[in-house]
Amino acid sequence: MNPPRRSPARLAPFALAAALVPGLLAGPAAAATDRGFGLSVLVGGETRPEYRARGTVYVEALRGSDYELRLTNPLGVRVAVALSVDGLNTVDARRTDARSATKWVLEPYQTIVLSGWQVSSATARRFTFTGERDSYGAALGQTNDLGVIEAVYFREKSCEPPPVSIWPFRGRDSRAEEKAQSARPAPPGAAAEGSVARPRNEPSLSDEYAATGMGDRTDHRVRRIDLELESRPVATVRIRYEFRPQLVKLGVLPAEPRPWPLSRRERASGFDGSFCPEPGVVR
Repeated sequence: MNPPRRSPARLAPFALAAALVPGLLAGPAAAATDRGFGLSVLVGGETRPEYRARGTVYVEALRGSDYELRLTNPLGVRVAVALSVDGLNTVDARRTDARSATKWVLEPYQTIVLSGWQVSSATARRFTFTGERDSYGAALGQTNDLGVIEAVYFREKSCEPPPVSIWPFRGRDSRAEEKAQSARPAPPGAAAEGSVARPRNEPSLSDEYAATGMGDRTDHRVRRIDLELESRPVATVRIRYEFRPQLVKLGVLPAEPRPWPLSRRERASGFDGSFCPEPGVVR
C-alpha cells in the first residue's frame, strides 16, 4: 500500500507556548472571523478598528507604521494557515493556491502573532504600511493583489500522529543558516536578499494607495514539520486595507467635516471692545 500523501511542509514558531492561548492575550477580540477562526491587524500591540462595507472587512493603514497579524484557532485540533499579504505567501513570498502553500501551524486553541516576512529560520522582516511603489510586491514585480491580507485555515486530519521532522534542530547556527539560504537560488520572481531592488516606474502604481513593505529585522525562530491536512479549507478570513483618504472615497469612513468660510463670516459682528488693541502689546 502506498504511504499516505503528505501535504507540503509547514512552519511553526519556536517560542509560542500555552501562554498565548485565547483568554490570556490583551486587547479586543478579532472582528474579522469565520466560525471563530480569526485574523487581526495590530499596530503597537493594539488591534486596528475594522469596518464592514459591501461584504468586506476594511482596516485603515497607517503610513510608515509597522504592523503585526494575529491568527486564532478555535478548534481542539491543530490547524495549518496559509497566510498571504498583498498576494504573497508570508513564509516564502511565493504565489500559489492556498492548498499547496507553505503554512503556519497553530496548536489546539492557540493564538499566534506574526511580525513580518519570514526570511530565514531565525529572522523575519517586519510588515510595514507603505505606498505601492515602495512595497515588497513592487520589488518582486508582483503588484496585482496589493492591499489585501488573507488567511486560509486547513484542519489536520483525524488520524494517528504523523511522523514529525524538525528543522533546524538543537542550536543550529542561525547565521550559518542565513548564509546557506542566501546561497540558494531564489524562487522565480523573487529578489535575492540583500540585493538592491530595481525601481519600478509603472504608471499604474501610486503611493496614494496602501501596500506592505519590508521593515527592520526581528528575531523569529521557526521549525519545519509535516502535517496531513484535510483537502478543503475549514475557513477563509480576508481583510482589505487602505489609507484613510481612500476609505473615505470608498464610503467606508465618513469624510471629515471642513469649516465653511461663509458660515464664519455670517456670524461676524460689527463692535467688540472699547479701544483698538496694538499687536504684540499686552495690556
